[in-house]
Amino acid sequence: MFLRHTDAPYHKYYETSGSTGLPTPTPRLPEDTIWNTVSVATIWSRVLRPGDRVAALLPSDVAPVCDLVAGVTEYLDCTMLRAYPFTQGICDWDRLESLFTTYRPQHVFAAPGVILQWTRLLKRRGRLAEISDGVESLMLLGEVSSRSLRARLAEIWGARVIDVSYGSTETGTIAAGCEEDRLHLLLQSHLVEVLADDQAVPAEAGRTGELVVTTLNNFARPLLRYATGDLVTLHSARDCGCGLGLPVVTVHGRNAEGITVSGVPLSAAAVEEIVYSTPGVTGYLVQLKRPDGASARLVVERDVDFSGDPSDLHEQLHKEFADIGVEWTQVISVEELPQLNKSGGSQKNWKRTNIQWVG
Repeated sequence: MFLRHTDAPYHKYYETSGSTGLPTPTPRLPEDTIWNTVSVATIWSRVLRPGDRVAALLPSDVAPVCDLVAGVTEYLDCTMLRAYPFTQGICDWDRLESLFTTYRPQHVFAAPGVILQWTRLLKRRGRLAEISDGVESLMLLGEVSSRSLRARLAEIWGARVIDVSYGSTETGTIAAGCEEDRLHLLLQSHLVEVLADDQAVPAEAGRTGELVVTTLNNFARPLLRYATGDLVTLHSARDCGCGLGLPVVTVHGRNAEGITVSGVPLSAAAVEEIVYSTPGVTGYLVQLKRPDGASARLVVERDVDFSGDPSDLHEQLHKEFADIGVEWTQVISVEELPQLNKSGGSQKNWKRTNIQWVG
């Protein structure tokens, strides 16, 4: 990574979240913004129509995620509303409920944690059916989301749920989601490789490894064979039924964020595939006492309309994880987890928000 010397003024200034180190400046030239916007718009235009109403429940400061959504929706002639409910004094949950009632968005962009909290609050207020009416698509980004979570949200909201974007503040958008809920690599913007035996090799279908990218349209801060730290699996374009000729990528999460529980390596995707396929659960926290995971407790958040016996829920989760070799020291449930689990939106770091070290 290096900063290009230029006399031209930067168009935007962002910084990385600092989730894997100190925050790093990542300015943008107008060319950066235009290329990234148009590149993503070529995919999202398969879902967003001119005149559609879009709401972005994403933070608008420091990180580029909400600016990306705003730029693409403007380019596609959609109507755009910014409404991040964790911005105190500007748009809290009460204001968000009022906005959804009057604005009636058809497409909602948000991090999974934000949508889960929004769903819980609407259920508690008895307003979910009315607010969700007219919502066609939930467009998830800012965090890794599991297929089981998207299926759960699709059932609850009666809407299409899509993992719409993968990338970072450093790289821009590497892959965008189509109407079939598959992430397609934006090869017009990146040269893509994977690390195999510490060597960067071509990104061919069937390969799994750490993703390495060289940016083609990142003019302010070019990247040459930048190791993203993310573990991915690559698939052929034919594996998606949308007809796009771009390869498909499955993102498993950051290599460095993996944990071990009872001798079994676990990623965010592996944990969430089980947690969110369990009815009545809307969040989780892993509490570790030792780095080897020999003493680990799973804390899950019960949905507001959960009416079963919590002990049955705990037993079910024990069994589901035991089937993959994971033995928790204890599984418990609570009515609500801390806000840090939910705010999401480009600041998400799994070990920071879902893993807790206890004495």
